[in-house]
Amino acid sequence: MIRALYTAASGMSAQQLNLDTIANNLANSATAGFRKRRLEFHDMIYQNLVTPGAAQSQQTIAAGLQVGLGAKSSATEIIQTQGDLKQTGNQLDVAIQGAGFFTVIRPDGTNAYTRDGSFHLNNQGGLVSADGDLVNPQITIPPNATSVSITQYGVVNVTLPGQAIAQQVGQIQLATFANPGGLESIGGNLMTETLASGNAIIGNPGGTEGLGTLQQGYVEGSNVDVVEEFVQMILAQRAYESNSKVAKAADDMYEQINNIPR
Repeated sequence: MIRALYTAASGMSAQQLNLDTIANNLANSATAGFRKRRLEFHDMIYQNLVTPGAAQSQQTIAAGLQVGLGAKSSATEIIQTQGDLKQTGNQLDVAIQGAGFFTVIRPDGTNAYTRDGSFHLNNQGGLVSADGDLVNPQITIPPNATSVSITQYGVVNVTLPGQAIAQQVGQIQLATFANPGGLESIGGNLMTETLASGNAIIGNPGGTEGLGTLQQGYVEGSNVDVVEEFVQMILAQRAYESNSKVAKAADDMYEQINNIPR
């Protein structure tokens, strides 16, 4: 019964973290470019009362007697499904249709990666993210440009006064990874590469690296399905309740043992 208490407690703790993950998904259901998370579980170490395969005699082998000691959260998987594209009408907003991440330069000079293409210009005409991080490679829009067009392949063209033909001022590139699920989320719609994700592979949209294409005037929404998250929340709540009932049952059994008259 001691085991039952600790096993049930481990299940309750795991489901609490599961609920925390679901809550974060729901909180970011309207966050541009957000990728929902899914918590994964592992069973914990087993106590061998009789080791499987142990010889009981010259003719018999034990099937084994093992008691599990609960569950634990093992990893958070980032789900990389496509979010809905929302039209904004802003000529600097760009959405990725398919695989890939925009690269931005953080204040410390390191690169970070995002699916949020809500871009605007800084005071020097540089294309920056919503937090003011420069897009990498850097693109500068002339202050007298009358219009900006971004092709599905990432070519940035501007039209200047007195010119009938648009001129190219930059190329938006995308990054991909061997394991995008291994990226580390750091907040602000940003992720950084890790040993689990592998190094960034840079290329042009729609190129040979399997990267997606760009849609100007759109922003990719969160890929969180609110209905699905509510279902997962109900399942997590039921699992938590089941584990709490196991803990209560074990406690009742202890109480009965303690009340046995001497």
